[in-house]
Amino acid sequence: MASVVSMTEGPIGRRIVAFSIPLICSNLLQVLFNLSDLAVVGRFAGPAALGAVGSSTMIVILYTMFIIGLASGVNALTARFLGASRQTDVCETIHTGFILMTVLGIVLTILGITLSGPILRLLGTRPDLYDRALIYLRIYFMGMPGMALYNLGHAVFSATGNTKKPLFYLSTAGVVNVLLNLFFVIACQLDVVGVALASAIAQYVSATLIILALLKEKGTCGLRISELHLQKTKAISLLKLGLPAGFQNAVFMVANLFVVSAVNSFSTIIVEGNAAASNADNLIYEVMAAFYVAGASFISQNYGAGKRDRILKSYFWSVGLSVAVSAGLCVIVGLFGRQFLGLFTTDPAVIDAGLLKLNIMIFSYPVSGIMDGSIAASRGLGRTIVPTIIVIIGSCIFRIIWIFTIFAHFHTIGSLYLLYIFSWSITGIAEVIYFFYIYRQTRPSVTC
Repeated sequence: MASVVSMTEGPIGRRIVAFSIPLICSNLLQVLFNLSDLAVVGRFAGPAALGAVGSSTMIVILYTMFIIGLASGVNALTARFLGASRQTDVCETIHTGFILMTVLGIVLTILGITLSGPILRLLGTRPDLYDRALIYLRIYFMGMPGMALYNLGHAVFSATGNTKKPLFYLSTAGVVNVLLNLFFVIACQLDVVGVALASAIAQYVSATLIILALLKEKGTCGLRISELHLQKTKAISLLKLGLPAGFQNAVFMVANLFVVSAVNSFSTIIVEGNAAASNADNLIYEVMAAFYVAGASFISQNYGAGKRDRILKSYFWSVGLSVAVSAGLCVIVGLFGRQFLGLFTTDPAVIDAGLLKLNIMIFSYPVSGIMDGSIAASRGLGRTIVPTIIVIIGSCIFRIIWIFTIFAHFHTIGSLYLLYIFSWSITGIAEVIYFFYIYRQTRPSVTC
């Protein structure tokens, strides 16, 4: 059997930190795929190219978050069966998950290529940015199957407690991505086509490396071509866990698409400043996300092992670490925001516009840590439907109402950005209450 790190014994805090550090690096490298796109086009292809890629970022994240949501189902179920020492179920979960993630990647590629134009028009993408944004998206979406398979492998290794292998493979792909960005844009003068092509190729590099690693694994957690079949019970269980999580992530991003549409109602300078500042969002979110994955994995293994007291301790450690680290990062961003934005643009007006967002958002991220940490904890206990409904109400419907009332009245960029902290606060309170409710009601079980 593959080496599995026990999450059901020993000091929880120290093990969550050890688990999360490689995962933080992995998550940050995934962000670098898009950051390198923005940095290269912003400096070597001009503000229009930066705006085009930036206008596409939310759509890319929408699809990415859906993939990550479904992969979280593989992670939670694999960890639960590992905690209960049910090896046959672990094997069936991994092989069924491989098939589901492959199909998902292909479907998202088709949808992405087909719907990119209508979505960009729906968002009110500026005419001077539309053509470049469209070609960027269509090429980028060719890499969706690679992204899906990488996240499948990432979910399996994370469930076993091994977060170092995904980090190594993603590091390799990240280097490939940056080098190809520079080559395609500077040497080949391919503009947004070059950065999109570089990202798609890098996705397949990371996928190939992690799938090969799974094929080499001995025992239960290895991938075997001869054992690839869709086990009906496991497929249903994975879809019950993963689809609501994926839909939850997607809905969360759909709400942000309304925000992008509102941003597009301002000048090109504001649009470009928002795109540059959004890179801080991605960086801080991905650091916090490592602790969410850690919390869900630890909670799932202890849930399967029947160790109820460690479930609660895992929750407090994962959420507490997420909030503390995000608060520290906010201080850094607040002090060095201008220098950070200077990585993506040399235009002082664009930097000033980006600072408008950063100065508001740094007070919002820790609140997001509480909200998302509680959602992940509920997912670790096998509950995803109610957290999804809460997100729809608190972070989607509420934001849309805000845009058509508060923002419509003031129509300032500040009044738009303030919706984040209010929506996260409302949603976070509800998610915390729900987690403690199901924790008191639920008894550890591994029944599918």
